[in-house]
Amino acid sequence: MNYNLNLKKGAQFNEKVSTTTTLKRLMALMGEERQNLYIAMFFIFINAGLNLVAPYLMGHAVDNFVVTKHYEGVIRYSIILLGVFSLALVSGYTQTQLMGRVGQRMLFNLRNTIFNKLQDLPIDFFNQNKAGDLISRVNSDTDKINLFFSQSLVQFMSSIFTMVGAGVFLLSINLKLGLAALAPALVLWIFTRAISPWVKSTNSKNMRSTGSLSAEIQESLNNFKVIVAFNRRDYFRKRFDEVNTENYQTAVKAGIANNMFTPVYGFSSSIGQMVVLTFGIYLIAAGEFSIGLLISFLAYIAQFYNPLRQIASLWANFQVALAGWDRISQILVLESNLDIIEPTSKEETCCLLSFRDVSFYYTPGKEILKNVSFDLEKGKTYAFVGPTGGGKTTTASLIARLYDPTAGQIILNGVDIRSMDIETRTSKIGFILQEPFLFTGTIRENILYGNTLYNEISNEALSLILSESGLDGLLERFDGGLNAEIKSSGDGISLGQKQLIAFIRAVLRQPELLILDEATANIDTVTEQLLEEILKKLPASTTRIIIAHRLNTIENADEIYFVNSGSVTKAGSLHDAVNLLLHGKRES
Repeated sequence: MNYNLNLKKGAQFNEKVSTTTTLKRLMALMGEERQNLYIAMFFIFINAGLNLVAPYLMGHAVDNFVVTKHYEGVIRYSIILLGVFSLALVSGYTQTQLMGRVGQRMLFNLRNTIFNKLQDLPIDFFNQNKAGDLISRVNSDTDKINLFFSQSLVQFMSSIFTMVGAGVFLLSINLKLGLAALAPALVLWIFTRAISPWVKSTNSKNMRSTGSLSAEIQESLNNFKVIVAFNRRDYFRKRFDEVNTENYQTAVKAGIANNMFTPVYGFSSSIGQMVVLTFGIYLIAAGEFSIGLLISFLAYIAQFYNPLRQIASLWANFQVALAGWDRISQILVLESNLDIIEPTSKEETCCLLSFRDVSFYYTPGKEILKNVSFDLEKGKTYAFVGPTGGGKTTTASLIARLYDPTAGQIILNGVDIRSMDIETRTSKIGFILQEPFLFTGTIRENILYGNTLYNEISNEALSLILSESGLDGLLERFDGGLNAEIKSSGDGISLGQKQLIAFIRAVLRQPELLILDEATANIDTVTEQLLEEILKKLPASTTRIIIAHRLNTIENADEIYFVNSGSVTKAGSLHDAVNLLLHGKRES
């Protein structure tokens, strides 16, 4: 996967960040949820404190009431302990509920944030990254963060508080015995520090392979018709087997890494309890310790090492969440290179659009356009012809500002196109793509997509507008008219019908500049003539750019440009354009 995007500095997917930086970014994204998190932390602290008081009370009761057979004191302390455990139950339930809600709201906000960021990124980004991997980041990686916050974080923080509190009690009851009991924890700390980067890296690799698997599945399903037509199921089975095997191998390694902490922490817990029991009995025999304190000590050592065992598995979940956040934050730190620049004074010009020494490349060193200059006047029809790969669609994409030139300027209505906000630019430029895309919904929803002028218009009023624009004849091609249902991505209707809907969508906006990129390539001659009649009904000031290979489509153009080998030149007459086109094809 190629992550070397032509985006702003610091926007690379391979950016390496520390765990501290990762946590700071994650906390910054929490926003208002931080207050709820702090409230939940308070209840976690209360719950841990209540659970820590209980062993001390039990030890005190043993030494002062059980050994001396003062049963009234035993009953009194039993009631106190029941109250402590009841309060711990309430605080534990409250913290779980709070963190569950925090996790779900974070998941909701995080997915919204990522999706909004994706919409702000340029076409470059989507050309270089597979949709399946992006879907995996939005769905799977965010869910891992949610699971950590809604489930693991409660246990994690509770374990930390309990462990720290138990350590304090151990050292305060008997310093020598406490130090001996906590010695194995130092070894655990060193082990955890050493192995955590490897665990995080292993989980990152597994998430990347999961993204690749998702991308492969999506590509196979999107192209299933082609697979069947060419009878190449074996090829895609092989491709899927490769990425599935890679995902399996990385998942196994991640599983080994994630489960490595648990047995080590369990072994250390056993060692700690053995030390306490052995050394504690020795101190009792020496008269330096009591049975009640040993009971308390054993309870506290369990409360110290049991949370460590929980942290063993939770720490792996934490590393998984951090790895997921790394992949998510790699998107969130990206910034589009299509900046809105400060507007300059408007030029007085009769031209609607001007290219001034424009150069462009997708890959450095392979220029598609080189120092191109031309002017398009208002109300005229221009045809762009040339061999496949000559740069026609690239030129149209630059006009629509899907990309910015690597050098030079594009002037629209006397101002640099880069100084226009998106709403202004898209209202002035209509673009019928070579491969039109439709959304799941009705014909009405598709033709009004992005057209704020007709947001609240009724079907009757919309039908009248379509009739006045000469578009009602196209609408009659669909059963159900405006309410006809369109399936996912336009499946169930022909490519020609898709182009008709895209045509209606663009013309209805009445743009100042209309670009038709092979817009009539997949429709019949009768429909093409109907579209020609509709184009004639556009306002006289509308400038049209037609990119086509069929010569009858461009024969009525006011001017023809030949696009090839990095240049855009006037072709002269239709006859001259044909000669240039044939010559250009032979050269290519």
